[in-house]
Amino acid sequence: MRFKILLLVLLSTFAMADKITLALAGNVAYAIDDLKKEFHKLYPNIKVQIILGGTGKLTAQIMHKAPYDILMGANMMYPETLYQKGFAVTRPLVYAKGSLALVSRTKRDFSKGLALIKEANIKKIAIANPKTAPYGVATFEALKNAKLLDELKPKFVYAESISQTVIYTTKVTDIGFIAKSALFSSKMAHLKEGRNWIAIDTKLYAPIEQGIVILKHGAKNAEVSAFYAFIFSREAQNIFEKFGYLVGHKRD
Repeated sequence: MRFKILLLVLLSTFAMADKITLALAGNVAYAIDDLKKEFHKLYPNIKVQIILGGTGKLTAQIMHKAPYDILMGANMMYPETLYQKGFAVTRPLVYAKGSLALVSRTKRDFSKGLALIKEANIKKIAIANPKTAPYGVATFEALKNAKLLDELKPKFVYAESISQTVIYTTKVTDIGFIAKSALFSSKMAHLKEGRNWIAIDTKLYAPIEQGIVILKHGAKNAEVSAFYAFIFSREAQNIFEKFGYLVGHKRD
């Protein structure tokens, strides 16, 4: 309810515009079309321009005065940095939590769980680089807790981002750790749970808290505030859940 009250105040106070520019983490690309469709049911005249990329690169662009209105990041670190340095006008909030899946483009015996990747016929494993991607950090954490990390490191093929990890998994390597959300895209709908993929037990790692902030460029813009509030609506949270994200209490 407080989001709706806030939105009414903002709509009556702030300047109006016909477009917002959203800097979007790559893993959310799979859900954004559904989010935009639902948003346009409420605000059909507001155009949502998407700038897609790694959260680190998007953050660097924002710090160099890229005219973005909202950042939806892949973790909380970069939105927090932007807020602390004065580039964001709202405190970072978690809009969803990303989770991991182990994926193969060919049929495999996933009943073995993570033990499957120890097999000799799996020579290359795609993984997001933990130095540049939060999903890489989560993968390292899961494998470490499963006592498999040191044994499997020689098989790793590192990708710069989780989006690049999806490409490696489907075209280059034998298997890979990707964002579960990617499995719900139309291009990967043919991959079946239990045959081509399994979700990684979230007890093995901390699900990735993904953060959103309104940026200085979008301050006092009613349309920006409308989209920001929409992301926390029941409708948007249901879409995130449909795309494999973990969501907490849904705000009205």
